[in-house]
Order: sequence, then C-alpha cells, then structure tokens
Amino acid sequence: MHGDFSSMVAEGNNNMIHPTKLVRGAFLALAMLGAVSIAGPSIPLVGVVTAQAAEQLVGSVLFEGNRRFSDAQLLDMVDISASGIFSQQRLAADIESIRQAYDREGFLSISIASRVETTTDGRARVVFVVDEGNRAGIAAINFTGNNAMSAGNLKGRLLTKETGILSWLFKDDAYDKQKLAVDRERVRLYYANHGYPDAQVTSVGEYDAAHNAYFINFTINEGQKYEFSGVSIETSIPGLNTDALKGTVKTGEGRRYSVNDLQSTIADMSYEATTQGYSFADVRARLDRDVANGTFKVTYLVDEGPRVYVERINITGNTKTRDFVIRRELEFAEGDPFNRALLMRGRSNIDDLGFFSAVNVTTASGSAPDKVIINVAVTETSTGEYGAAAGYSTVDGILGEISLTERNFLGRGQYLRAAIGASQAGRTFDLSFTEPRFMGLKISSGLDAYHRITEESRSTFYGSQATGGQLRLGIPLTSDLSATVFAGSERRVIADTNDNSTYQSSLVIDGQEFTKAFVGYSLTWNGLDNVKKPTIGLYATFSQQYIGWDHNLIKSEARARYFVPVIEDSGIVASLKGQAGVIDDLSSNGVHAVEAFNPGTQLIRGFEGRGLGPRLQSGEYLGSTMYAGISAELNFSIPAVPESYGLSGAIWANAAWVDGLPRIGTGSAPLSNGDPSSQNVPWRTSIGASLIWDSPFGPLRGDIAHVLNKSTADRTQVFQLSLQTPL
Repeated sequence: MHGDFSSMVAEGNNNMIHPTKLVRGAFLALAMLGAVSIAGPSIPLVGVVTAQAAEQLVGSVLFEGNRRFSDAQLLDMVDISASGIFSQQRLAADIESIRQAYDREGFLSISIASRVETTTDGRARVVFVVDEGNRAGIAAINFTGNNAMSAGNLKGRLLTKETGILSWLFKDDAYDKQKLAVDRERVRLYYANHGYPDAQVTSVGEYDAAHNAYFINFTINEGQKYEFSGVSIETSIPGLNTDALKGTVKTGEGRRYSVNDLQSTIADMSYEATTQGYSFADVRARLDRDVANGTFKVTYLVDEGPRVYVERINITGNTKTRDFVIRRELEFAEGDPFNRALLMRGRSNIDDLGFFSAVNVTTASGSAPDKVIINVAVTETSTGEYGAAAGYSTVDGILGEISLTERNFLGRGQYLRAAIGASQAGRTFDLSFTEPRFMGLKISSGLDAYHRITEESRSTFYGSQATGGQLRLGIPLTSDLSATVFAGSERRVIADTNDNSTYQSSLVIDGQEFTKAFVGYSLTWNGLDNVKKPTIGLYATFSQQYIGWDHNLIKSEARARYFVPVIEDSGIVASLKGQAGVIDDLSSNGVHAVEAFNPGTQLIRGFEGRGLGPRLQSGEYLGSTMYAGISAELNFSIPAVPESYGLSGAIWANAAWVDGLPRIGTGSAPLSNGDPSSQNVPWRTSIGASLIWDSPFGPLRGDIAHVLNKSTADRTQVFQLSLQTPL
C-alpha cells in the first residue's frame, strides 16, 4: 500500500483529482477486495500485498502500438512502474486507465493486452500492447427548430466540429459530453445576443457503430424575437453628468436585443462614472418587456453603491510573470475604492495579455465590513515561440523565415522578436523590442532594427543593402484611437553590378549611398468588432513622416476600410476600402526614385509588384509620388463547406490612380527617357474572386483577377497569393 499512498499524496499536492487516476483507484480497490474474498476472511489485506510485493518487482514498462499517446504520456497514466511492485490487480487497473484515456479521445474500439516478461535479474518487464482501432468522429451535427439562424452559422459557434479532411490536424471532432454542454450554452448565448432572450437549447449524441461515428442533434426553441425600444438613464448621485454616460449606451432604440450589449453598456457606464470621480457608482439595468410589440424598454439606474475599499490583492499561480505586470492591469491598488466594473475590466485586461491559459478573479470578505480581499489566480501558458516557415508569394517567389519570439520577456510583459528571412528577392534580418508600460505609464515604447538585402534582378534593375532602425512610442488616446510617434535613420548602399547594359540602372549607380533620418507619427482607429474576422466597424490609419539628410520631403498616407453585414447573421459581409498617398518635395529638386511609392498588389489586384505606374523606355520602374485607390468587396461563407475548415470566398472590384514622376539624377525625368505607354491610362480597374483560408500559419488569400483598364506597359498577373489584412 506504500506505493498507492505516495500517489495519493502527490495528487493532493496538486489540489485536484485526476479522473483517470480516480477510475484506476476504484478499479484497483475492487480488485483487491475481490482478492481478499477469495483468500478468505482470516487472511488480512496487508498480508496479501506484502506477499505479492515479495514475489516480483517491476524492472521496466514498455508500450507497443500506441500512436495517439506517446510512451511518456502513457507512463504518466499507469501506477505499476511508480509502485515498483507487480500485481495482476494493479496491471488490470492500469489497462483500464489507458482505455479510459483513449475513450475520451474517441477511440471506442480500443483494445489493450499485456505481456509480462522476466528479466535476467528476476524483475518483471511489463509490456502494454495497444490496438487503437479507428477513432470515432462526428458524422453529422444537425439542428431542429432553428428558423431564424442557419445551421451553418450555428455550427460556427460550436467547439465540436464535424469530421472532415482536416480533422487529423485540428483534432476538434471528438465527442465529449462536457464540451457538448459548453456548445449548448454557446448556442443559447448566440441567440440571446441576436434578439432571442428566451431561447432554449437541448442536445443528444448518438453513436453509430456502422459508421464508427456520432450523430449530434440540437433541438432549439427560439422563442420570440425582441428589440430595444426607449433607453433612459436615471441617477440619484448629485452632480453626475448623465450626458457623458449616454455615449456608452450600445442598446439604442431599434437595435436587436443583446445580452452582451447590455453587459457592455453597464460596464462602460460604471467606468465612465468612475472617471468622473464617483468611484462607488453602481449601475443596474431595469428591463420592461412589451410582449405584444416584441420590445424591451431599458432604464439604466446609476446609484451610489456601498462604500467598500480594497484591503488586499492576492496573486497566485504566476510562476514566471512578475506580480506588477498583473497588478497594473487592475487599474486600482490596495486602499482604493472597490468597484466591480473596474474589477471586471481588470480581469479582461489580464486575460488579453495572452500570458495565461486561465484567469480567475474572486472576492472575499476583509477584516472589516467595508473591506474586501481580491484573489487573482492565473495559470501560466507558454509565451515563447520559435518557428521555421516556408511559402510562396507571387511578389517575392519562394520565401522562408526563421523566428524567435518571446511575448513575456523575463516575466516583465515585454515583447522581443528576432527573425531571419529569405526569398528570391533578397534576405532580411529583423529585431524588435516593445515595453508595453514605459515608465509605468499607459504608453508603450519600442525599438526596431533591421538589415535588408535586395537582390539585383531584371525587374528591379538594381539591388541594395539597407541598415536602419527606429524608436517609437505608442499612446492610447481613446478606447478606439491610438497614436504612435517614431524617429529613426537608415543607410542604403546601391548594388548595380550587372554587366548587361540592357539592365543597367538609369536611376542610381553602383556603390551610391543614401542616408536618411526620419521622424513622424501615425494615427490608428480600430472600431472593428473582431480584428481577425470583422463583420462591422471602421478600421483606419493615417501617417506622416518627414525624411531628411540626403532627402527633404514629407510622405503622407491614409487607409480606411468599413465593414457592414449585408444580411444579418448570414455570414455575408460587405466592405469598402479607400487609400491614398502623396509625397511633398521640399527641396525643389524632385523626389528621388529610391523614396518614391511602389504601388502594386496592395493597391489594386491583377497587377504585378512594380507592375503599374511610370517607367523608363528601358523598362526600369520609376515609382510615383501620388496614388489613390478604392475597393469594394463582398465576403461570404462557401456553401456545403464546414466552417471549421476556415474557408471563405469573396468577390471584388478595384480601381486605382497612379501619377507623379520622381526625378532621375538631379532633375525631373525627361520625357525622352520616360515611356509614355506606362501612363497613357491613368485609371486602372480590375474585378475578380478570392479564396481565403484561415490557416494555422495565418490568413492566406488567393486572388484571381481580370484587368479591365490598364496602361499599355503595365504588367498584369491573373493569380496572386498574399496574407489577408484588415487594410
């Protein structure tokens, strides 16, 4: 019994009971009781164990046929090696433990045998022979009663996925009762956030031995659909500016009922009251239901809550992350007024760090009735990432990158990344460091350094080596608007060693150096509901920078994209994107080509990189000093394709305008050298369709384009592969 007692102590130190070991213990206990019954009541249990322990010790434990679990994982599931004593009862319990683990992973036809061999020193070599069989998947997920929501849309809310061609990669098609319970709640909340507060969801899973798979059926009682009607704010706090609170209301008249909008409004309204100096403000929502009209009238009651103060903040589970990294996300400290809205915001802030797999925030009574203790329990997760990626881009050809990233450097919440990349176009070396709280303020600071080698080619005519870096500060202005200021420098050395005079550059000479210093700022507005997969909202950026030393110019660029759902809850989203840029020369000598814009695939699809705009008679690309573009796009889910595959489609139309000649040498580009056919059509247009895959390596996008208008010398391409971005 000594070996079992040690296992029990280890489990107790972990403060949890492992289900596998619980089943194993129960099975072992029953087996040992059976052994006592057979031996007779006159033989004590301890005597039986002692006799068996004296017979044979366990020398080693091996596994055969296991693919789903490694040997190390299986070894953690068995006790026969830890105890060191062989017994048939313990062997049977360990077989049951392994079977239970496979059963939870969907291997219902698992069979496990054992083989016991005696070594030369008289010890037992225990071999578990595993026949995993075929893994049971999810044949189909069906919905009944979903009149307002499509089955495809609801499937996208589930953690459980149907078995498909990529299930071997994602491992998300295993039947699990606990996960199914979570899925029921996710569907119910989805209805509650889309106008159906009374929706009820039930589910059942049935195993089909013929298919070795489960059929899962959800039954939904949607109830009546509701909208918000009138919204008002009432307060008993003298001096509170309720007009300022109105800006936090997300439950406007005519909007569909949403639990999330109610909770978000309450939290934001509480926070706004706190910023006005009313730290104990308590916000509640009173709902008046009108069944006949299907509406809810909402009244937000803002009153003075109980005066409670934070006595102590306890943080546990952070084995790597420093305490101050967690504390600064709470926005309050010991001795400050306790406000539940601030506490919930702080919990969300800690979770958003991405350093923890679980964040649990609870409160407890303090040493006095007006004091509260806050307990923050976190579970650390890996924040270091290293990887080697390879791919293909229609702009750069075959490319690859090796990177090392640490998102919580030294447990201080700092970001560090080093990367080496290579492609047919050249090589890159990048280093980036970010301190999220510069001098303890809500301001981020960072350093970027790089060395980039661009190879000389027939399309670029010349190559270069550029070494530079910048310092930056990030400043949040509002919840949606942020600013970044930056300053840096760069040294670029030109390489033009091609002996073929046809591809000799007319813009630069071999060994020519360009040194620049720059300073600038950028503004970013992020009003999207989801950055990775937006359905509504505006995302916009505006940047300006002054570039001096060997240059004297101001470069300005603006980009914006607005998303809106076409049909509510259909997965069809329309977007309109606009972008423009201009370079203002302050030297009166013109903008040198090395600092000109090189608009291409990011401006309009269907054209090669450096494929549109002014160029010389030799074919060498000049770039431009002005550009503008507009794009309309319609994104949609692909019918009959499970949403778990991460595939979606799009159709789009683009238009772009490019103008403005940079200089050659010390003067403007002479018309004798310029190619008129590269600018005979100022507006370019194209239409096309796209396939978008939310892959494990990032969102990839393949575009098939048809160019409608172009200049004669423009270079087009039918297909391009790129990364999907909001802009």
